[in-house]
Amino acid sequence: MPLYNCVALSQRCLETLRATLPPGLAHEIILVDDGSTDGTRAWLDALGDGPCRALLNEHNLGYAAACNRGVAAARGEILALVNNDLEFLPGWIEPMIEGLARLPAAGIVGNIQRRVSTGEIDHAGIVIGADGKPSHLRAPPSPGAPPGYAPMPAVTGACFVVPRALYSGIGGLDEQYRNSGEDVDFCFRVRAAGRTVWTALASTVLHHVSASPGRHDHVEQNSFRLFRKWRREIERAAWRSWCETFLADARAGALPSDPQAERAAERFLAGRCQRPGRWAETQVAQNLLTEEARWEQMFPSMAAAPLHPDSRLST
Repeated sequence: MPLYNCVALSQRCLETLRATLPPGLAHEIILVDDGSTDGTRAWLDALGDGPCRALLNEHNLGYAAACNRGVAAARGEILALVNNDLEFLPGWIEPMIEGLARLPAAGIVGNIQRRVSTGEIDHAGIVIGADGKPSHLRAPPSPGAPPGYAPMPAVTGACFVVPRALYSGIGGLDEQYRNSGEDVDFCFRVRAAGRTVWTALASTVLHHVSASPGRHDHVEQNSFRLFRKWRREIERAAWRSWCETFLADARAGALPSDPQAERAAERFLAGRCQRPGRWAETQVAQNLLTEEARWEQMFPSMAAAPLHPDSRLST
């Protein structure tokens, strides 16, 4: 659990975490303070002995680096990465651990996250929009097989479980990202390694949502970095979102009738073909070119730099 200020949320998070872990579950709780300047360190000093261990970063290194440091100190076979602005509910972790054991080639299992303020779903998985940008799915997804779990392109790093061997084997979270995008990149690397990503539909936690200071300061840079690294995968994932939106608009009468394009989209969404057709693919490609041009104007030095990902972190 990385911490950065918000000591009251961290205290509530740890309280609910310890209250909801199943009796008899061998575990350790590693708290990585990422340069907090409020009362977080005094609180950590007062925790005393027990299953909790505190690691202190002298400077704020960001979510990815804090998680990687915690994992390096961990001894367990299964890792649970959790944010410090969560409140845990009874039964949250059991379906996630069970999913790792039951699901085909399972690599990561995330869960449903509801906003503390409203109770509305904030996350049921991460999907790629028709513009190529990752976004949270904010409705219950259709379960896959086995029931109780839904396959996803990615899930948020706010709460997921992953085998330690897999996490370490693909190099952990990429520290080039700064407080966003690293979770999607990690999920894509897990999938590139032949493993699968899921949402456990019976696991729910409450989330204060982006409570950490500076949470959104680097979103655009991170999105551009993700796009440059995973352009082909992002484009293919965006086909689904485009087809869903296209069919919804067509059925609502918001678009002129195009039976051929509609049939192609329906076949693609039903899994009867691997590509959605020229019309869908052209529209998605144009969307991505528009976003790429905008990012290149915003970050010319990044656009001009060659892609040289750290080999330890690349797929």
